[in-house]
Amino acid sequence: MKIRTHLEQQEEQILSPHACHSARSAGRLRQEEACSIRTIFQHDRDRILHCKSFRRLKHKTQVFLAPEGDHYRTRLTHTLEVSQIARTVARALRLNEDLTEAIALGHDLGHTPFGHAGEEMLNELVPGGFRHVHQSLRVVESLEKDGAGLNLTAEVRDGIGKHSKGMGPLISDRPEVRASTLEGRIVRLADIIAYVNHDLDDALRAALVEEAEIPPFIHRSFGNSHSRRIGAMVRDMIFASLQADGAEIRLTESMAEAIEEMRDWLFRHVYRAPRVHEEFTKASRVLRELFGYFLDHPQALATHGGRRSADDPLEVAVADFLAGMTDRYALNLYHRLFLPQPWKIL
Repeated sequence: MKIRTHLEQQEEQILSPHACHSARSAGRLRQEEACSIRTIFQHDRDRILHCKSFRRLKHKTQVFLAPEGDHYRTRLTHTLEVSQIARTVARALRLNEDLTEAIALGHDLGHTPFGHAGEEMLNELVPGGFRHVHQSLRVVESLEKDGAGLNLTAEVRDGIGKHSKGMGPLISDRPEVRASTLEGRIVRLADIIAYVNHDLDDALRAALVEEAEIPPFIHRSFGNSHSRRIGAMVRDMIFASLQADGAEIRLTESMAEAIEEMRDWLFRHVYRAPRVHEEFTKASRVLRELFGYFLDHPQALATHGGRRSADDPLEVAVADFLAGMTDRYALNLYHRLFLPQPWKIL
């Protein structure tokens, strides 16, 4: 018996009837021979973990632009924290932990350099707009592996494509934003649980806010430390979901309202704080000028590492290239293209 088959049989015995079982996956866009060792969702997780886009997340901004301190979060550490939270919930509810992990690891692969400031700038520049959630899907379907994509399962792609909530409600019944699996719905909530907590932690570290400035409702609703706040949110999600017989992923109404209020407070006092916003205004200008440069010099796209398929408008190919950049690559390229370079004496 193949090890994969044994693992699939274990899932049938252990997982909840509401879980997405590996053997029942809707499959991949292109059929391929199954791995003899890993389940299909384990295989997806490994493909994401080993792809170039995942490695670049370590040099992409979460909140603070190219921070000098070693302890600030990056897009990569955010992704790992989302994965940890999501896996904890999935295991407690007897859902498919491998599927949950794959979605979590892939959810931000399409995020731009310079955080949401980069996303907002590309959204202004690209005809039809730009959203990192759609770009993450484009990365795994069309851009990775020199245009071949990762050929992930339908369930993982669905979870990646429906993880983002922006400033909207945390839980939605709208089919265009509601993941088809419970595992995907866990990642949607784990994403916000991770970022509201680690962004507050980083803001305290950077002295953007002081402990005394944290609103009383945050201490009252979640606790007075980083770990207690995460713990309170995770426990609420687990027990509220269990009260729904594990057939849906829930938060209590009071917890959902408190998390949304905390998110709104962070937007006002951290994300839009002058010290943060001023640097991102500069970063936005970098992307705007790079975008204009490659529109005017399309032949330079391939020279600097971009690629354009025959079906892609130039604006889309340029957006793909810019969105894939790390913060430091974008800044270095801007320096090479727009600033005087010192003469080299031979």
